[in-house]
Amino acid sequence: MTQVDPTPDETPATPVRTISRPHLALFALVAAVIGALLVLSVGVLTRDRAMTTLRSRAAASAALHAAVLRSELDKQRALPLVLADDADLEAALATRDPRRLEALSRKLEVLGAQTRAAVIYVVAADGYTAAASNWRQPTSFLGSNYGFRPYFAEALRSGYAEQFALGTVSRKPGLYLARRVEGANGPLGVVVVKLEFDAVEAAWRAIGEPAFVVDRQGLVLITSEPQWRFHAREPLSQEALRNLRAQGQYGEATFSPMPLRDRRGDAVSRTDLALAERQIETLLPDVAPGWTLHLLSPAAPAEQTAAAARWITALVWALLSAAFLWLWVRRRRVQLVAARERAARQELERRVEVRTQELTLANTALSHEADERQRTETRLRSLQADLVQANKLASLGQIAAGVAHEINQPVAAIRANADNGLLLIARGRPEAAGENLTAIAAMTERIGRITDELRAFSRKADGRVEPTLVTEVIDGSVLLTASRSRRQEARLVRRGETPGLAVLGERVRLEQVLVNLLQNAFEAVEDRPDGLVTLTVSQTDEAVRIDVADNGPGLAPEVERALFTPFLTTKPRGLGLGLVIAHDIAAGFGGELAAASAPGAGATFTLTLRKAAP
Repeated sequence: MTQVDPTPDETPATPVRTISRPHLALFALVAAVIGALLVLSVGVLTRDRAMTTLRSRAAASAALHAAVLRSELDKQRALPLVLADDADLEAALATRDPRRLEALSRKLEVLGAQTRAAVIYVVAADGYTAAASNWRQPTSFLGSNYGFRPYFAEALRSGYAEQFALGTVSRKPGLYLARRVEGANGPLGVVVVKLEFDAVEAAWRAIGEPAFVVDRQGLVLITSEPQWRFHAREPLSQEALRNLRAQGQYGEATFSPMPLRDRRGDAVSRTDLALAERQIETLLPDVAPGWTLHLLSPAAPAEQTAAAARWITALVWALLSAAFLWLWVRRRRVQLVAARERAARQELERRVEVRTQELTLANTALSHEADERQRTETRLRSLQADLVQANKLASLGQIAAGVAHEINQPVAAIRANADNGLLLIARGRPEAAGENLTAIAAMTERIGRITDELRAFSRKADGRVEPTLVTEVIDGSVLLTASRSRRQEARLVRRGETPGLAVLGERVRLEQVLVNLLQNAFEAVEDRPDGLVTLTVSQTDEAVRIDVADNGPGLAPEVERALFTPFLTTKPRGLGLGLVIAHDIAAGFGGELAAASAPGAGATFTLTLRKAAP
């Protein structure tokens, strides 16, 4: 070691040390060990973060896949439930009349086309198919015996059954939804809807990541990879294989294991590709009873990110080590090295700033999109409310003429009583004049009730759902339609009303529904000399039912089938929206609006609402 003494005018200098080869070797060894540990640590950390990001994306993608599947299942599950209570279906099964069965097949054919169900058919209690939506096709199920199908026996026993199987005729897989049809003397049969998942699988396939659904046994039922269908997620025992083959519901399937091996955590190797590829397997249980959704996402991006991070870390560490050695050997270049470090930091900060700006812009765009979606939903709700209000005002216009007559009579009486009162006062008879004033007050109160009801009916509903007295709703509706009943000389009979009985709803909208039903009923009996409209209230523990019946000509079958379809009307100047809006209002309150009719025996509209707690 050598040292140079500073001159009086110079700052004392740090001694300059020479570096020996052992020092260089030791430095290189320490730098290599620290660099290796750093590279390994950064690689593991980067891979873990990348895998976390991939898992989050996979979970979101799995939720999207599940939403597509649940949407299809929910849409179809309600179909057998509704059909099991269909009066035409029950009558056809009870009588086995060929004409009724043919009409039922036609109805199922139209319904199958509308709902996009693969096939809808009705199996009688003896196991033979009585009606089917494919009755015109060569592969028709009519006359076929499906008593051997487990879903048939299970539905007859417990009321409802689901089974995934191959079709015996089409050889296409699908989910069979079966619902028992009750008769007066016991079960009449089973209505079955077959749901095929070609559209769901195509939607999954378009997303680009392999997805499949397995049942409780681990058997693949629905998949974006057709070659995996009826394969087992894990190897099955010999007993399980014998049971599956004995059931016969999967055709000639071999139930061989899927090409997924070497499971470590949620990562598996897919061996059916040219090069074995690691996949992240995301599971989403209970997408349907007993079904689990599996989604495979490639793990290669995480490995590539980790490899890139390791290379970058190694490179950065090598550069830092060289820089440190350079500083150690040549201290005079400290400023240059410091400048380089500052430049490196500035570049890093610039990249961080650029990335932060990108993330901020992305976040802003997402916020704008969410705000726009919320505004769109708000506009939709506003348009729906405006449509209800427009229908209400249209009904109000029809009511106005009759209400004018209701008001003209008491106004004329008020004028006459006022004139008489003036004469009586002039003649010194104040007591008699007081009686006229009392009559004027009573008739004014009557006018007030009519105008108050009109104002309440014309107001825009505020959307609140609260306990509402049934009697008040009926009184207001009858008051608004009283002139129509008198003009058409129809008799209105009210039955079953209970004081204090309340439902969950809103008075203005409920009056709108009842006014619509009463107007339709009065129009139905306007040509009958004995026109009768009956309004009956009944209740159960949880619901209140209001029946509006008339003795008019009834509804034509084609009109009854599409009664709640928008813009379908039999009135020359009608828009076809009154019953549709009434149906939607009832549904919005958690209730329903239904209709029944018999030719020549009138029509009955039934409004069912939730009963309010006492």
